Amino acid sequence: MSALPDTLPAAAPRGTWPLYGGVTALVLLALAAIFWPTFHAMAAIWERSETFAHGYLIFPISLWLIWRKREALARVRPRPDLRGLVLLAGAGAAWLLADAGSVAVVAQYAFVAMLVAAVWILLGEAFLRAAFFPLMFLFFAVPMGEFLIHPLMNVTADFTVSMLRATGIPVYREGTFFSIPSGNWSVVEGCSGLRYLIASVTLGVLYAYLSYRSFKRRLLFSLAAMVVPVFANSGRAYLIVMIAHLSDMKLALGVDHYIYGWVFFGIVMLLLFWVGSFWREDDLPMPAQPSPQRNAAPERGTGRPLLPVALAALVLAGLWPVYAHWLETRPLPNLPALAVQPAGGWRPAPPFTTWVPHWIGADRQLRQTFAEGRQAVMLELDYYVTQRQDAELINSQNFMIRQKDPAWANVGEGLVTVRIGGRTRQVRQAKMLGSDGQRILVWQWNLIDRNTVVNDYYAKLVLALDRVRLARDDGLSVLIATPYPETGIQGAAATLARFAADMEPEIARALDRVDGP
Repeated sequence: MSALPDTLPAAAPRGTWPLYGGVTALVLLALAAIFWPTFHAMAAIWERSETFAHGYLIFPISLWLIWRKREALARVRPRPDLRGLVLLAGAGAAWLLADAGSVAVVAQYAFVAMLVAAVWILLGEAFLRAAFFPLMFLFFAVPMGEFLIHPLMNVTADFTVSMLRATGIPVYREGTFFSIPSGNWSVVEGCSGLRYLIASVTLGVLYAYLSYRSFKRRLLFSLAAMVVPVFANSGRAYLIVMIAHLSDMKLALGVDHYIYGWVFFGIVMLLLFWVGSFWREDDLPMPAQPSPQRNAAPERGTGRPLLPVALAALVLAGLWPVYAHWLETRPLPNLPALAVQPAGGWRPAPPFTTWVPHWIGADRQLRQTFAEGRQAVMLELDYYVTQRQDAELINSQNFMIRQKDPAWANVGEGLVTVRIGGRTRQVRQAKMLGSDGQRILVWQWNLIDRNTVVNDYYAKLVLALDRVRLARDDGLSVLIATPYPETGIQGAAATLARFAADMEPEIARALDRVDGP
């Protein structure tokens, strides 16, 4: 009689899986209950956003992928593995930092990582390896990608303008707004192609897993699913502009603008999957899973009682939201009003513009106009004494202007290096264009622990760490703005630099008065 091959998994004892599977399901449901606000926030985005509506399908698809492998998974012997507690603790710490900084997407990723960690803890490394892709697919449930909107808008605008010029059509461009002889166009959030990209990546990765067996083919098709929709969306935008231009602005506007977009995207996706089908390997057997005898830790965890391990996992996971709740319920200090005294040659003056920044939830806010001779500058200070939901220094709802504002357009925003008071620093610069032709140059930066910060990710991390370790997590947004002519921003930039240098000592004193030295 010949020996059994090494690749044949050892079957789990009869009656093992109902117990382990049932306890695991209960623990996963308990984690969903413990972190219900995080899960509910994730589901709320699925509900209101067409871009992320596919989130409803991710958990059922993951369960279906596991069900497809049920025969192979049933042969895996479940064993509690305490090494998973390290992942659970790390994900919990990440969730706490994300919650303290109100970074919902990181908190949601951490929540999904805790679900994966719980499976590892209760069912062991062998099961984790065997069900690796279905478990990793759960991360697609997190509605992530909005940070790509503005880069994708710029890519679309760059491609469209370049193609228009290459086909001999003159174009005048400011930011994501451009004009051609037949009409005016703007690349807004809906033109970014994020919806196409998210759908393509999710479907592409799933298709690659189901259709291919080699890692190389899966990786290449997944990369294609990321790159193709970006170019396809840029081509879609160019074609829509050309259809409207050639039809004297009668076609590709209104409802058919969106119809053409989805039809074009559907054709591109069909072509992508059709080309990918030439290299399909789904008729080949799945790669053999390594047997428990070949695993580095086949017997690790043997004899550990399941229920105490499950309880330990729930206790460890529950510590983070308890601490977060305590942080959230701390009383806020009483704050004096925020006031800035004139300095240098600057004196209070009436407002010169109807444009106002959109910063929300500030505990104290100051908006005042100063003038020196013919030069006028608007100053806005937004002070946040502590970071909490909808009252935080760095928030996606804090911006220069909302999309499709009827009176104002943001025609260019980015980080620039400027010189203020003899020192070089970075500021966020934006150029605002009003429907009446007024142009305004804006500089904005944040003060955290008296340091100038313009990187939002770094600011979020610093403030979250300060909040978690019970240090001061206050922050101040400083925004200054002045008119500039159509001929250029050099004079306006010099005005803002001089104003900032003159007023910074007074801003620092105002900050001391409101938060203490």
